[in-house]
Amino acid sequence: MRAVALFSGGKDSTFSIHVATAMGFDIVELITLIPRAEAPRLLHKPFARYTRVQGEAMGIPVRVAEVGEDEEGAVLRALRESARETGATHLVVGALLSDYQRIRFALAAEKAGLRILAPLWRIDQVKYMYELVESGIEAMIVSVSAYGIPLTWLGRVIDRELVDEIVARAKRFGFNPAFEGGEAETFVVNAPLFRKRVCVEFERVIVSDFEGFVKPLRVYLC
Repeated sequence: MRAVALFSGGKDSTFSIHVATAMGFDIVELITLIPRAEAPRLLHKPFARYTRVQGEAMGIPVRVAEVGEDEEGAVLRALRESARETGATHLVVGALLSDYQRIRFALAAEKAGLRILAPLWRIDQVKYMYELVESGIEAMIVSVSAYGIPLTWLGRVIDRELVDEIVARAKRFGFNPAFEGGEAETFVVNAPLFRKRVCVEFERVIVSDFEGFVKPLRVYLC
C-alpha cells in the first residue's frame, strides 16, 4: 500500500508515519506546506522549512510548497499532484483532536482520490505522549505559547521525565498534555525511521513571560 503523508516535522506527523509504516504502508512522499501567515489556521509553521533534512534522514522525498491565505486550496493542489506522480492510494495525517483540521484534510484527500489514514485520531492524549517517547521518537520543543509551560523547556527533547512534568502541569494549568491547542510546537530530531540523527544549533528567543521560540541557526544530519 503506497501512501503520502502531510508532514510538518513535528511529533504528531512523525508518529503517524511511524504507525502507518508498522501497519504495512509504504510512505513514498512527504508533503510539507509552509504557510506565509504568522498564525495559520490549518498548517504547522515552526521549523517546517527543515523537513527536507528529516526526509533525507528517512530516505523519503519531500514535496515543499509555500501557501498564502488559501491553505485548503494549497493542500488540495499538493495532494492531487502527489497522488498523480506517486500513484499513492492513501494520505497519512497526524490529526489528534481538531475536527476543523481532520475534516478539511479528509475532504481534500477525497477530492484527490486518496483514502485518509489518521492513526492518532481521538487517542488518549496522556497515553499518546508516553507511547511517543517509548517508541523512540525524540521531539524537541521549539515554541511555547501557554501559561504554565516553562520557557526553560525551549530546546528540550521530550523524554519520559519531561512527559511526567507535562502531564502534571497540564492538570494544574489546564492546557492540553499533547499540545493539541498549539500551546507548544515540536521538531523531531530522531526516530526509528531515521537513518541519522538531526542536529539543531539554536538560540532561544523570549517574547513574553509565557511565550518564546527556538531560532534555528543550523539544522543538519549528524
